[in-house]
Amino acid sequence: MVSRAERGALADWFWTIDRFFLALFLFLMGIGFMLSFAASPAVAERIGLEPFHFVKRHAAFMIPSIAVMLGLSFLTPRQVRRTAIILLIVALAMMLLALFFGVEVKGSRRWVTLAGISIQPSEFMKPAFVVVCAWLFSEHARQPEIPGNLFAIILFGMVASLLVAQPDLGQTILTTAVWGGMFFMAGMPWLWIIVLGVGGAGGLVTAYYVFPHVAGRIDKFLTGEGDTFQIDTAREAIIRGDWFGQGPGEGIVKRIIPDAHTDFIFSVAAEEFGIVFCIALVAIFTVLVLRGLSHAYRERNDFNRFAVAGLVLQMGIQSIINIGVNLELLPAKGMTLPLISYGGSSMVAICVTAGFILALTRHRPEKRAQDRSLFRVPHGMPAE
Repeated sequence: MVSRAERGALADWFWTIDRFFLALFLFLMGIGFMLSFAASPAVAERIGLEPFHFVKRHAAFMIPSIAVMLGLSFLTPRQVRRTAIILLIVALAMMLLALFFGVEVKGSRRWVTLAGISIQPSEFMKPAFVVVCAWLFSEHARQPEIPGNLFAIILFGMVASLLVAQPDLGQTILTTAVWGGMFFMAGMPWLWIIVLGVGGAGGLVTAYYVFPHVAGRIDKFLTGEGDTFQIDTAREAIIRGDWFGQGPGEGIVKRIIPDAHTDFIFSVAAEEFGIVFCIALVAIFTVLVLRGLSHAYRERNDFNRFAVAGLVLQMGIQSIINIGVNLELLPAKGMTLPLISYGGSSMVAICVTAGFILALTRHRPEKRAQDRSLFRVPHGMPAE
């Protein structure tokens, strides 16, 4: 245990970090590792790998992910901003590179291979994009003559264009929703709300007619016709789990879900541990988002407020999309459940998000003391 009397980077970090947030992140990662034992062996055997192949890789991904999260949590808000700018530039460059030289999977080019490691740059773009946009919005709020909102709009256009070009409509919708929420918090004029709302609706209609796979997924969702094997088996797994599940390792339907360890891990959790467990999981994500928004509400610094709110919204909306697809409330879309699903790029990138949140929500007594000193009456001067 670190004493409050101690001085140093570690002691300061321990007493200023939001330990409840840290516990939530680590707890969710622990649940994900537990569920990998339930979800991944059948997938591994189906593609000719040894049963615990994905479990071992999941554990291997957790080590650098936790290291990244803890390392970033030591940063100051200024360092978070600088790190995000560098990360965003690198991620956008790699997304552009992926369009020409990336690995094509199911008609999309989202991956690049570096030193034998496959990386999905858009996953790392997301937290960096949120932080940079928060900085731009805060600069405009601080000095209206700085066109921060305009730069944020241009940056959003660049990011959305790269995502659509891959194509990755799910990430485009997620990024748009988070960016729109931040813009609204930054005081978006009603005219912009109308314009962006109409533009978003027009973009969805255009995607339906331009991208056949988007039209196919929406048609399947609305009519229930076509190849709905994944959704049907996910629903069957949830129904079979009932309230308290079949028990660890007792799931049967999970063995035939194609992406049980990634996009449909929520269905595996429902079959083996039941609806009650899933409700508890949803509650954890809800608490995480509400705690982040509470931090943002109390924060005086605009950059911190916008960044924290945007980062927790990103995790929350991504969770809603994943769970909504599993429950057949949304059209099928491949998107991981944050900190739980298998995936190297996803896990490390979500831990980047978590590290930024931890860094920006740290208690900073020296900052509060400086704020109070601004209103202190100097010695010898009469108080008004």
